[in-house]
Amino acid sequence: MAVTPPLLEELAANRCWGGWHRRYRHHSPTLGCAMVFAVYLPPQAESHPVPALYWLSGLTCSDENFMQKAGAMRVAAELGLALVAPDTSPRGDDVPGDPQGCWDFGHGAGFYLNATQLPWRRHYRMHDYVVHELPQLVEASLPIDGRRGISGHSMGGHGALVCALRNPGRYRSLSALAPICHPLASPWGEKAFGNYLGADRESWKEWDACELIAIAGERLPLLVDQGLADPFLATQLLPELLQQACTAAGQPLTLRLQPGYDHSYYFIASFIDDHLRHHARALRY
Repeated sequence: MAVTPPLLEELAANRCWGGWHRRYRHHSPTLGCAMVFAVYLPPQAESHPVPALYWLSGLTCSDENFMQKAGAMRVAAELGLALVAPDTSPRGDDVPGDPQGCWDFGHGAGFYLNATQLPWRRHYRMHDYVVHELPQLVEASLPIDGRRGISGHSMGGHGALVCALRNPGRYRSLSALAPICHPLASPWGEKAFGNYLGADRESWKEWDACELIAIAGERLPLLVDQGLADPFLATQLLPELLQQACTAAGQPLTLRLQPGYDHSYYFIASFIDDHLRHHARALRY
């Protein structure tokens, strides 16, 4: 077994499909708290550094949901693709959560943005953590190279789109499953943005994929899957608005509407292989 790098405290190690699933804790200067993330290192990582797909999970999730439920490691091992799954928000007694104790804001609901409002702005800087701090850490500490893709589900799908659109050249591939496509028109997004970013809705556009696509600095081919039996489809996710924005901007988009599928990890597990292969085609070169 590999020696744990000094910046990382190893919490778990599990052999899987010839590689290793590992969980680590570290102190995050960006978020001002301890953070936990998970990584799957495929068998190929034992001989040379490999590219990585960064996976961003949805509301209420942690690093564990995707690794345990998506069934992604078999194909990741075949493709020689590392999987990196951060938590969905800062955590800890000193990190403020939702004052009403709701599940759709605060802990487990960082929305992958950089908060500007008190008391959130000290800790809720998940965008900078995902885009900069975490890749720097894993690429310095683990056999993972600088070839990056990004994907996610629901709130994490929103995060993946925004991270790629705001940072041209940072990622080589992009996809999402049931993303919150237009947070400005989503009750989840309105609550989160209103608290994290304040009342100025114009500033919210910097964190909305449908607004960013028009001014994006590159056009990564985008794969999106959406279940048609998803209870959040019409009120929270709004993929038709993403399609309209992509058409208007000339953004390559493959939007697959899947009859009978809901918002759960059963849906994710059904289509994750396609997403892994989508990323691998871009990350191999």
